[in-house]
Amino acid sequence: MTHPRLSLVLDAPDVLPPEGRIALFRPLADTDLSDLPRERLHAIQGFRPDHDALAARGIATSARAEGPYAAAVVFVPRAKAEARALVAEAMASVVPGGPVWIDGLKTDGIDSLLKELRARVPVSEPLAKAHGKIFRLTADPEALADWAGREQTPAEGFVTLPGTFSADAIDRGSALLAACLPETLPARVADLGAGWGWLSAQILAKPGVERLDLVEAEAAALDCARRNVTDPRARFHWADALRWSSDERYGAVVMNPPFHTGRAADPALGAAFIRAAGGMLSLSGTLWMVANRHLPYDEVLRAAFHEVEELTLPGGRDGVFRLIRASKPIVGAAARAAAAPVATRPATRPASGPRKRR
Repeated sequence: MTHPRLSLVLDAPDVLPPEGRIALFRPLADTDLSDLPRERLHAIQGFRPDHDALAARGIATSARAEGPYAAAVVFVPRAKAEARALVAEAMASVVPGGPVWIDGLKTDGIDSLLKELRARVPVSEPLAKAHGKIFRLTADPEALADWAGREQTPAEGFVTLPGTFSADAIDRGSALLAACLPETLPARVADLGAGWGWLSAQILAKPGVERLDLVEAEAAALDCARRNVTDPRARFHWADALRWSSDERYGAVVMNPPFHTGRAADPALGAAFIRAAGGMLSLSGTLWMVANRHLPYDEVLRAAFHEVEELTLPGGRDGVFRLIRASKPIVGAAARAAAAPVATRPATRPASGPRKRR
């Protein structure tokens, strides 16, 4: 199946220059690129599962742009700040005068982005197809320079970038989880889905920790975490938490797992994180996690751990989030988890807002 909008614009003459590399900004694992010349493509994708899937298809892929390029296609994400930053980066990465194609779904905000761009730069007539639009800009490194990704300061001493989860404030679920952690933690701890590092910093403030592995699928978030967490006990891993393995088992795993695949709710993702955490822990290890209260995690927790309890803060039970302590992984549960199917995109995150999408 060809891409419904790309295939149509590529039927026209002179849509792409005859030579030179073509940058693809944020294509997903299953984005159809069959109408483009594979040998000229360079995908820029910082989300590790999508990155690895694209590379497995034989497409040159990296987490960051490596321009200059002859042309670019931007696949618009939902987060507006990230979309603007990607368009600005594409405009600056393509040789001046080269084509920059913008493709996106109506549900991801392509119409509002088109309206904003028309007020700023020349825009071709958009082509509408399959609940989305595609249109062309002409590369100019200065035209949208003010849209470039700007650092934010969600908390003192921390920086974030557009596209990272909860970029403008500390996530409330993570804050509640930090408040529930014990006074001391084991020597080896993992933070699965570490984001930009705030929760990791709280873990490292606890006595007993000798090493903390920050496992994060989004390269931009991990770059922020490296700046935010400078403690020498921290180790940073750009990896899919569901496929991550360590040389030794952990005494504790701390996590605020995702439960969305793109726009669709998929609690199986959080369940997969729970099983994966159980497989990483020592037989006496403990999982500390936060999750939205409505998510059906009880069965998978009982299947993976001998002991499961819900924690409460001094103010009582939270109406939105559950704080969970699960200890003593069940022998054999890790093997069953390894055999279970893994979703293509296990850690999709919004740029900001409540953790309902995580």
